[in-house]
Parts: sequence; structure tokens; C-alpha cells
Amino acid sequence: MLSTVATPPRDPLLLFGQRVAALRRARGWSQERLALESGLARSYLGGVERGQRNIALLNILRLAEALDCPPADLLKLDRDRPAT
Repeated sequence: MLSTVATPPRDPLLLFGQRVAALRRARGWSQERLALESGLARSYLGGVERGQRNIALLNILRLAEALDCPPADLLKLDRDRPAT
């Protein structure tokens, strides 16, 4: 009988941060540029992208507006992608 070992889900904070970083890079923007466009501190944004911050809904809405995408796009987390 084969045993199946379930892999734990990846950290949603890290996945969210990776998604924000990917959308930012797709626009060709630096963290500083996204911080300026969204009104968020660059150091805070860096913490979000590293999965160190539990971002609030209002800040998700600010990022979505700055990135010109629906907020739901920020929550399309790729749980199957290996950690970078």
C-alpha cells in the first residue's frame, strides 16, 4: 500500500507578495514606483512582496488601482509554483 503525503499549502502571504511583484515587474516598475503610485511606503511594499506583512484590504485596493487591475487579480495565487 502506498502512502500519500500531503504537501502543506504554501504561505498565502508569500504567494500574495510574489503575485504583487510579478504584476509590478510586468509593468516595468520598481518597488519605489509602485509605492509612489499606490501611496504606500516602499519599505511596507517590500515587506508585502517578501510575505512578511499581512496586508489590509484597503491596501490591496490601493495596489489594484495603481496596477490598473481588478483586486481579484492580486489574489490569483499560484500554489503550484515552486518557491523562489
